[in-house]
Amino acid sequence: MRPVTRSAEIPREDSPTSATLDTFKDLGVPPDLIKGLEELGILTPTEIQGLAIPFLMVNGGDLIAQAQTGTGKTAAFGLPMLTKVDPKSKEVQGLVVAPTRELAKQIGKQLFRYTKYSTKIFVEVVGGGDSFDRQAAALQRPTQIVVGTPGRILDLIRRKALNLSSVRHLVLDEADEMLSMGFKKELKQIIYLARDRRSTWLFSATFPDAIEELIKGSMSPDPHSLKVDASHVVNRDIEHRYATCGRGDKTDFVAGFLKQQKEKRGLIFCRTKAGAMKLGQQLTTLGLSVGVLQGDLVQKERDKVMRAFKKERLQFLIATDVAARGIDVEGLAFVIHHQLPDQIEYYTHRSGRTARAGKKGVSIVLIESKERRRLEKIEEELGLTFTQL
Repeated sequence: MRPVTRSAEIPREDSPTSATLDTFKDLGVPPDLIKGLEELGILTPTEIQGLAIPFLMVNGGDLIAQAQTGTGKTAAFGLPMLTKVDPKSKEVQGLVVAPTRELAKQIGKQLFRYTKYSTKIFVEVVGGGDSFDRQAAALQRPTQIVVGTPGRILDLIRRKALNLSSVRHLVLDEADEMLSMGFKKELKQIIYLARDRRSTWLFSATFPDAIEELIKGSMSPDPHSLKVDASHVVNRDIEHRYATCGRGDKTDFVAGFLKQQKEKRGLIFCRTKAGAMKLGQQLTTLGLSVGVLQGDLVQKERDKVMRAFKKERLQFLIATDVAARGIDVEGLAFVIHHQLPDQIEYYTHRSGRTARAGKKGVSIVLIESKERRRLEKIEEELGLTFTQL
């Protein structure tokens, strides 16, 4: 793919869209992949799948799509990619770049599940925190698709364990997350090293200016854009609530709420590491089943907490915005924002951890009385209505 000099258009305007095709067969998905989807209980396309899959199946060119976490975007790009790679070729033809190791693993697992009844396509997941040597050795086997984090992908390239010259389709998943985590330089390197690709598919919940800078010169002048109305940026299955309480009363509020949840599970977001650790200690002292994810944890400790939460040995998880990136846990009933996020787009990512796969969920914001205007700004920008708890 030859680099271009004109900037691609970022979808910004409100433009309501809806899928007009009701089944995966209508979208052009092959029967063998549909059989794999049906075994997973995936029967009806989500909005982003209904919009993206027909274009990617037939045209397959550059795509910019707005889709928040939990909307089924893995299938939106994964199913078309699985139909476009040649299982007889031993070379890497598809590359999916994700912000975190956890998300990369989730994507890899889904791609594997989709192909249960298909010609075998080999997918390797590469990310920090796992054995570099094991990943390098695995890539010596025939591999058609690689899913990985920016840093580990480049490490493997530098040590001659991975080559992107045969990549034809590049996916940047949760592009805004990767940029906010400081991966702009790494992403530009990966885009350059995969310069012979035929297409770039970019998925992002929000579209900060940094995304326009990233794709300038790396996508065609007029990529296919899926514009999503601002009112669809946040999952419509989420109920948005707020409670006004003083700073010193928040722990009592959270503890009282959690004690009423019976078997329900959820996430509590704190803005700082110190705040997350303090709240975790307080709630644990009160007898609640709580784990804490914060940026100072080494990978082994992080894995231990996440494993306990996913296996439901912990009922609740406290996390900072940075530490929570890539968390993908099914069945979370609620999200609590102990403090308002620093940036409005973080609200999208936080609240998107609940109400996944068509289920309902609630997002609760704790505010001090002086923060009411900030809450109204979130309402205005995201097209939401918060009701008092």
